[in-house]
Amino acid sequence: MSDKPLFPDAIEPERYELSAPPSWLFESDRRSFFKFFGAGLFIICAASKAVALQESGASRRNSEDSLPQEIDAWLHIGENGDITVFTGKVEVGQNIRTSLSQGVAEELRVPLDSVHLVMGDTQLVPFDMGTFGSRTTPTMNLQLRRVSAAARDALIAIAAKQWNRDPAHLSAADGKILEAGSQRSATYSELVKGQQITQLLPSEDPLIPPAQWSVAGRTVAKVDGRDFVTGAHRYPSDEKRPNMLYGKIVRPPAFDASLLSADTSEASKLPGVTVVRDGNFLGVAAPTSALAAKAAAAIHTTWKSDPQPSNAQLFEYLKKNQLPASEREGARFEVGNVSAVFSATHNRLQSAFNINYIAHAPLEPRAALAQWDGDQVTVWTGTQRPFGVRSELAAAFHIPEQKIRVLMPDTGSGYGGKHTGDAALEAARLARAAKQPVKVVWTRDEEFTWAYFRPAGVIEITSAADPAGKLTAWEFHNYNSGGAGIRTYYDVPNQLIEFHAVKSPLRQGSYRGLAATANHFAREVHMDEIAHSRKMDPLEFRVLNLKEERLRAVFIEGAKKFGWSAPKPTHHGYGVGGGYEKLGYVATFVEVASAPDGNIKILRVLTAFDCGAVVNPDGLRNQIIGANIMGLGGALFETIEFANGRILNNRFSKYRVPRFRDVPAMDALLVDRKDQPPVGAGEAPIVGLAPAISNAVFDVAGIRLRSLPMAPLLVPQGRQIS
Repeated sequence: MSDKPLFPDAIEPERYELSAPPSWLFESDRRSFFKFFGAGLFIICAASKAVALQESGASRRNSEDSLPQEIDAWLHIGENGDITVFTGKVEVGQNIRTSLSQGVAEELRVPLDSVHLVMGDTQLVPFDMGTFGSRTTPTMNLQLRRVSAAARDALIAIAAKQWNRDPAHLSAADGKILEAGSQRSATYSELVKGQQITQLLPSEDPLIPPAQWSVAGRTVAKVDGRDFVTGAHRYPSDEKRPNMLYGKIVRPPAFDASLLSADTSEASKLPGVTVVRDGNFLGVAAPTSALAAKAAAAIHTTWKSDPQPSNAQLFEYLKKNQLPASEREGARFEVGNVSAVFSATHNRLQSAFNINYIAHAPLEPRAALAQWDGDQVTVWTGTQRPFGVRSELAAAFHIPEQKIRVLMPDTGSGYGGKHTGDAALEAARLARAAKQPVKVVWTRDEEFTWAYFRPAGVIEITSAADPAGKLTAWEFHNYNSGGAGIRTYYDVPNQLIEFHAVKSPLRQGSYRGLAATANHFAREVHMDEIAHSRKMDPLEFRVLNLKEERLRAVFIEGAKKFGWSAPKPTHHGYGVGGGYEKLGYVATFVEVASAPDGNIKILRVLTAFDCGAVVNPDGLRNQIIGANIMGLGGALFETIEFANGRILNNRFSKYRVPRFRDVPAMDALLVDRKDQPPVGAGEAPIVGLAPAISNAVFDVAGIRLRSLPMAPLLVPQGRQIS
């Protein structure tokens, strides 16, 4: 028996893409190999292990627990007064460029427009594990505030020394150091002219408390927002270099296929075309994208692949293909004795839930541009892990990371789906052969087929409660989906919670919210079932079983604004779902209506969210509503259809995502806790929507929906939901 948390020292298990085999490992002749490494015995560890070590922070590099302490590693004050800040975090549409700039401007006491962030350039910024897990605000916002506050105090100390004044009589404001009671002042650039602040961060951080914020804590316009709405911003897919070629990869007809033969003669005859075959890798580079596509189509190939399962057998397959228990270390949590409770009561409740694979479907598909200069390569790509991509390139090409530079232009969304460097590897391999820059932009078909998916899963729950409605036992099993959010936040004395790793039939990995969406869905729908079985109000039942005050507060405050206790209109239903994830507390409320024909319409959604002190109210509101809009897809429509190694719905005309007409009225209640540090908001808000919809449907129609997506479950009854 163990009362230790699941996976206490590891990244959540559903980040499968970080431990998967590399996309490509290219051949290297002995001459070029030893040119880089010299003679002698050399052993290359598995790339997947190297990546896993990097992500866990267990490598020689700086992790989030060991960030550089030198101020000048993070911040530079220019002679024109501009503040340049360096961070490995990246902008993928979540607007952290703005919120991080607010933190810097707040602590350094400078105008917001004087702060410029360099993000995700592996040559210039400190090492960073990646932009995932809602870690940017609790780690990087805090770090840059610490750096800025330390720089502010260092500037005061410089001025005090130059003026021979007590630092206590000096203050910082508007990019200047001012002396109280006099007209004396100096700009930051004047104080540091010809030098740079090189001090270390102090052990105690002189941070401005949230209650005193003047720049942070309020809504400001998106940094560079005009460039995005006018088309001036250049995304990775827009990048160009002189003499650039366009790349196209020849894909196999099924997953895990081996290339037996390739007739490239016709493609090689086309003007300016370079054909590359390296093991299973087969691609072309050409002066135009149209010519590259033509050349790729002219190559005749033979592939070998084994039979593979389809989505029709998915959930049976997941239960039957568990990995050995030895590969699931730390995947079990147990406290008390659930078996004894279940043996002593007849009031057990059991439920099973199915979760389908879904795609990230980013607006901008994977894209990369690579350029070699001798034995060094520079890659511009859209990724949430620039340093991770650098490691992948080093492993694939057998070269030191110091010879690789990865740059990340603000990219067109990721949702956890751009952690790997697939397109970067492909562009770099073609560019090395062509000896010219090469850009590879995946098609929508490629994005749907060759990217990784949010893991499918089967979840089984058994519970018991006493006559007063207090939970007494809780058993929860998750097959494959993952461990994020798997622990219950309700007060239960007897628990058995276990994650069962499975050999997945599809490539799978991180997705916004990870498995917390699936685990919260199952848990919150099951909680609704218990409440109804006890003839209790679902909200009152939750509050009764909660000790965590901040989570209780979002349920209670959200219910007040939603009008939970008010009489419902005829044929209307209410549902609630929520929880705790990535340090955020969330409660989502949904109202639905049932039409005379039996169809169900989602009318409104309200999410109450506590992520500590709010840095940018409109930015946070956008994150919450954006998460709910995205969550509609997985809750109602989205599912990957596959058979024998092929994706069957590999385009938007076949893969249903939320449309404008699907989006109901949405509102967000920001629980601004200025007594708490700010934490991330990109992932947690998504977890409450699906269970709230399911519970609202049951409230109005008496139908219990236990699978994601839910809309197909109503089709046999002649009903629709939207």
